[in-house]
Amino acid sequence: MPIKTYRPTSPGRRLMTGLTYEEVTTINPVKRLLKRLKKHAGRNNSGKLTIRHQGGGYIKQYRMVDFNQTDKMNISATIKTIEYDPGRSSFIMLVCYTDGEKRYNLAPEGAKVGDVIVTKIKARVQSGNRMTLSHIPIGYSIFNLELVPGKGGQMIKSAGSSGKLVSLEGKMAQVQLPSGEVRMIPKECFATIGVVSNVDHSNVSLGKAGRKRHMGWRPTVRGKAMNPVEHPHGGGEGAQPIGLTGPRTPWGKPANGYKTRDRKKYSTKWIIKKRPTRNK
Repeated sequence: MPIKTYRPTSPGRRLMTGLTYEEVTTINPVKRLLKRLKKHAGRNNSGKLTIRHQGGGYIKQYRMVDFNQTDKMNISATIKTIEYDPGRSSFIMLVCYTDGEKRYNLAPEGAKVGDVIVTKIKARVQSGNRMTLSHIPIGYSIFNLELVPGKGGQMIKSAGSSGKLVSLEGKMAQVQLPSGEVRMIPKECFATIGVVSNVDHSNVSLGKAGRKRHMGWRPTVRGKAMNPVEHPHGGGEGAQPIGLTGPRTPWGKPANGYKTRDRKKYSTKWIIKKRPTRNK
């Protein structure tokens, strides 16, 4: 999907880019598949702020996307529309099953209106079909991956992402995730063939702060710009160094290379290869 640019009529428009939405075929969602999305502005049930930088944003309704599809086994479905979903980075598609029921699914890259997809234990290897890992050829791209059989897709659902089936030895399959991590997953888990749609999502430049506010993100202030009482990096006259051996969070915990994963987490034993570290 090509990226469109704007005339530089203002500083915000100068570097702003956007999607052309050529793949989207309709702007009218199915009302029966919509749900009210309540906003919390990053606060819990006590009213305390637990997630910073959240609030505002335009009103939107949640599209009820079917990530499981196993209750529609062996029932083919036809793609009716490709739609924009304000609640996620990828596009969704409205599919109509042969029994007459309509549902929203994640749209793979290249999906077109009129294509037929199906969920089977062993289906034809084509983009959009969903099947168990044991019947997917090694090296194929997959998305909407299950971690527990029957639970529904939990991973690889953002725009342009895909995993790769590496090995099918023994009772477990080895899948390389978009982060580079290689993980063992039961062969009975389902995955969808292909790459998640809207691959150019990461290439869009917002251009101005207002577009970020429309998404529900409030401003993020640098710790160096704060006072010492508000942040460990705060204080000093002008542009001063933070005065610490490494960066810290507002609560004083290390923020550079600090491992946040629980060492005793039950799923650690299924990780074959950890994701590569970023270059500092």
